Amino acid sequence: MLLVLEQTLNGIQFGVTLFLMAAGLTLVFGIMNLVNLAHGSLYMLGAYLATTFFQRTGSFLAAVALALAATLVIGIVVELIALQTLYERDHLDQVLATFGLILFFNELVAIVWGRAAIYTKLPPWLSGHIELLPGVRYPLYRALVILVGLAVAALLWLLVSRTRLGMLIRAGASNRTMVSALGVNIRLLYTLVFGLGAALAGLAGLMAGPIYAVQIGMGEEILIQVFVVIVIGGIGSIRGALVGALVVGMVDTLGRAFLRPLLATVLSPSAADSAGPALASMLIYILMAAVLFFRPQGLFPASAR
Repeated sequence: MLLVLEQTLNGIQFGVTLFLMAAGLTLVFGIMNLVNLAHGSLYMLGAYLATTFFQRTGSFLAAVALALAATLVIGIVVELIALQTLYERDHLDQVLATFGLILFFNELVAIVWGRAAIYTKLPPWLSGHIELLPGVRYPLYRALVILVGLAVAALLWLLVSRTRLGMLIRAGASNRTMVSALGVNIRLLYTLVFGLGAALAGLAGLMAGPIYAVQIGMGEEILIQVFVVIVIGGIGSIRGALVGALVVGMVDTLGRAFLRPLLATVLSPSAADSAGPALASMLIYILMAAVLFFRPQGLFPASAR
């Protein structure tokens, strides 16, 4: 039972990381109609920059602030230089161009940091455990990641639902042409939204750095799961991104932890060892197919945001 609780928390932690990635990507696609495969590169840059700033400053909080600011600036520069010409192009052109950005950023990281993976050490005040229940201890840092992710979700909901910028974001997602005709600087709105998405990706990357290895290509590994989250939740929906991310995080984590032992109760050990990992890796795609069958627009399409 304790293992189930721990893996459930791990699933939530993975889910909020996916949410931070999915929130920015779903806003960019929902408003700008831009398929940005390079979103994972911003996640990777956030992890590398936070690790470097922590090594240079010795302060984890300063490293977080500097990495967020740097990722925000990088995102804005990329949008202004490389992506503004793609808004009126079809999705194939966008896919090819942003795939080129993936190759560019991977080689840039290799030049600056090398090709070997690097590891982020946590400061002592984040290295301990907290006692959730008598005898149930959980890593403090992972618990903090969950709290930060949920806090960011709440702030994004307030931003999108209760502010003028959020009103423009929702209007832009519904009818970009009308918003532009009403005098709104749609290009500036695009830049702000893309910068926000880049900062969220950077935040996800810097929080993932101390948990996973920081290495070239780490963004592409998580990007596929992020697209699954967006499809399940509904394109352009912050609420859908949160629900979809938590569901995907839980299904993926619990499936990898418990599917093989469950199969071992009805199959031979060798068959369970072969089928368990394969089926566990397929679970989120089976879930996506089921959601698309019953709700082709996702659980919470943008109109329901």
